[in-house]
Amino acid sequence: MREFEINLEELTPDVTVVHVAGWLDAHTFEYMEQAISNLFDEGKVRIAVNLADVEYVSSAGAGVFIGTLSESHERGGDIVLMNPTEPVQEVFDMLGLSQVFKFAASPQEAAKLLAKK
Repeated sequence: MREFEINLEELTPDVTVVHVAGWLDAHTFEYMEQAISNLFDEGKVRIAVNLADVEYVSSAGAGVFIGTLSESHERGGDIVLMNPTEPVQEVFDMLGLSQVFKFAASPQEAAKLLAKK
């Protein structure tokens, strides 16, 4: 099992990429929640979450995205999910979140989806 890790990258002045690795579950979801909350506090509300290195997501981990998506919308932003692994995509499909979130295959695609309209 890979150690849980979060790294931030400024993709454009308006878009931040949150790279997540490891298991996003009941033991780690609060770290994810805090990272996104910190971005909101800095006025960064257009966020792409790279899930390429997430091996597992629980309902608690998926719940982070539900709460932060509505908060980002309230602040005039959005959240796009990038490259979920097959097990993570299955959880999103099962929970019906695949219809709620936008997905991108690359940072460039995420930036386009998150561009101010």
